[in-house]
Amino acid sequence: MTAVRISTFNVENLFARWRFKEGIDPSLANTRGWTVNETLFSELGAGDKAITGAAVRSEKADLIGFQEVENVDTLKNFRARSLGGRSEYPHVAGVDGNDPRRIDVAVLSRSPITRIRSYQHLADPDALTSSLFSRDCLEVDVQLTERTMVTLFVNHFKSMMGGRAATRSRRMLQAAAVQRIVTDRFGSNPGAHPFIIMGDLNDYLESDDQGDSGITELVEWDQVDNVINRLPEDERWTHFWAKGNKYHQLDYLLLSRSLADANAAKPEILRKGLPLRATRYADERFPGVGQDHPKASDHCPVTMTLDVP
Repeated sequence: MTAVRISTFNVENLFARWRFKEGIDPSLANTRGWTVNETLFSELGAGDKAITGAAVRSEKADLIGFQEVENVDTLKNFRARSLGGRSEYPHVAGVDGNDPRRIDVAVLSRSPITRIRSYQHLADPDALTSSLFSRDCLEVDVQLTERTMVTLFVNHFKSMMGGRAATRSRRMLQAAAVQRIVTDRFGSNPGAHPFIIMGDLNDYLESDDQGDSGITELVEWDQVDNVINRLPEDERWTHFWAKGNKYHQLDYLLLSRSLADANAAKPEILRKGLPLRATRYADERFPGVGQDHPKASDHCPVTMTLDVP
């Protein structure tokens, strides 16, 4: 067995300079390109980045799957300024994806990354001129030791912007595609192999007045284990939505069945970087966290220490 600490974190608009303002439709924002004087953006403050860095450092993860990173260069700059530099995380994986805001998924690793595969080219079967994945499903092999490897599938599904019910079918297609990708890679019994499906799936399992879940088939797939279910029910939330004052699990570590069977531990959800308006969390926060900003993110990093066969 090889011990490794693995984390997923939506760092919320980790741009080099700009963030979208509230209520901006990114598909319209990108029609003319971006200009310095464009009022659809506001400057991403150093305070947010500092608190995001504090959140990442506190997790002490060996492998981190990120969502909402502008590009690999931005991630490398963040690594240099906030995470201790290349000596801490020498290996980086990322491929430009499909989001019109240019937010991508990416990986930082202390162990060598030996294989990267992108699926951002897959077409939406309901609209063949459109892409299936809102960002990407980034497949990354990490060589932990000479004989031990783990595969990450880092995702960031279609958001609920426009309504949960209206966007559900897109998430269902993305979830089904991830299952096919994993099965194509590992065969008819994929759960026997060491892999993790991780990221912001932008949906929760419960049905409510907003609609039904679009990710149930993936999260409850018998080849994986949603390890957050090992926590008490009222501790499973990873995201705060201010408009609806809602707390849900949007962020997932889905361990392959074999990894889950080999690891009885519980995951950790770090909430110290949430803004003060997320009042359900009343414990200690990082210095400098504000009512809305600065903050690490509206998402919480989810982390777990694993023994990989």
